[in-house]
Amino acid sequence: MKKGLTIKEMHITPIAIKDPPLLNAAGLHAPYALRTIIELVTHDGISGISEIPGSKVVNDSLETVVDTVTGTDPFHLNKIMELLKNRISAESDQRGIQPWDKRRLVHIFSAIEVACLDITGKVCERPVVDLLGGKHRDRVPFAAYLFYKREGAGGTLGFSKDPDAEGWAAARQEQALEPDEIVRQAEVMCREYGFQSIKLKGGVYHPENEVEAVLALRKAFGPEIPLRLDPNALWNPDTAVGYGKKMEGVLEYLEDPVRGQENMARVRKALKTPLATNMCTTSFEDIPGSIRLGSEDIILCDHHFWGGLRSCMQLARLANTFGRGLSMHSNSHLGISLAAMVHLGAAIPQLDYALDTHYPWQSEEVIAEGPFTFEDGSVAVPDGPGLGVTLDRKALGVLHEQYHECCLTERDDEIEMQKIQPGWTFLPVRW
Repeated sequence: MKKGLTIKEMHITPIAIKDPPLLNAAGLHAPYALRTIIELVTHDGISGISEIPGSKVVNDSLETVVDTVTGTDPFHLNKIMELLKNRISAESDQRGIQPWDKRRLVHIFSAIEVACLDITGKVCERPVVDLLGGKHRDRVPFAAYLFYKREGAGGTLGFSKDPDAEGWAAARQEQALEPDEIVRQAEVMCREYGFQSIKLKGGVYHPENEVEAVLALRKAFGPEIPLRLDPNALWNPDTAVGYGKKMEGVLEYLEDPVRGQENMARVRKALKTPLATNMCTTSFEDIPGSIRLGSEDIILCDHHFWGGLRSCMQLARLANTFGRGLSMHSNSHLGISLAAMVHLGAAIPQLDYALDTHYPWQSEEVIAEGPFTFEDGSVAVPDGPGLGVTLDRKALGVLHEQYHECCLTERDDEIEMQKIQPGWTFLPVRW
């Protein structure tokens, strides 16, 4: 093996990006969301990058594997993943009951794999989508992602507003607590990005209120625009069935109305509306239970949480074999993650639904090419080698400094919610 093809350096840079005060089942988004940027550099100076959700636990674990990753060949991903598995135990890893995934090993797998694929793509002068088998589509569709939210834009000034903002930049600062405010949010977002389907993040208010918002969206947009609702597993089965029936014929799918495969299977049998999940079937170990119980119709993959792009390609094959639809989960991400999502979305043979993305909610970027452009709700697959995006090192430095200034090391929406509603606590099942 030529020394030039081996990894010489591994850089781990935690960053913080401004995030609006979005409401969800776990509480309220902090003014900043945490991400971690990983850069691998070979002996001959080829750089590969990746981006994952940030947390001190994952960052500390990444630091412990630097000496494991350096010296390896980025083409030998099977060997690298085996080395990482031997170094970091997954026995204590738990997804957790919050809407986001707390496992370490899958994050680390994803971080290293995507950066290695970025390198190998540059070496071969091919985009990552070609390393996954090639494109099934030139553009990847995404859905508008609506949130109940408090007024403000997040960031240094807390929940402040920019009085000079216009269009979506202004709309993303506005309060959205009532059905008509959710409809306005959808109208402005769809006008700006051309989205052809809409998802509402629920689990915030009583189901009656959220059903009312869904019906208001249907009235405003008509049956041509598919609608989705995600209560983040806060409903009990009887609630899910009762309110699910009120939305039959309205929703494209209902995402994680209840917690656990058994409860999902019970609701699925009672409703005509398809059920989707990124909470009850989140690993290959969950697949047997999913098939045995029939817990969902659609799996929402996420390369950050399934251990990388190649794992998601394996999941796509299993989903097709067992009659599951496939789409993609999202988190508060920047352009590196979006690039990886688009390459994956282009490579998956059967992409049944538009993908989720938080991207319109973010106002900062870490890639030199600038923000991605959406046309008719879709993003073109980058055609450069590797991921097709490069680091803006000045922006990386600014966002890294912002990380230190914000003093956040973990995501905790419950604490943020308690700042505006003292005594509020997260409940795994609320209604």
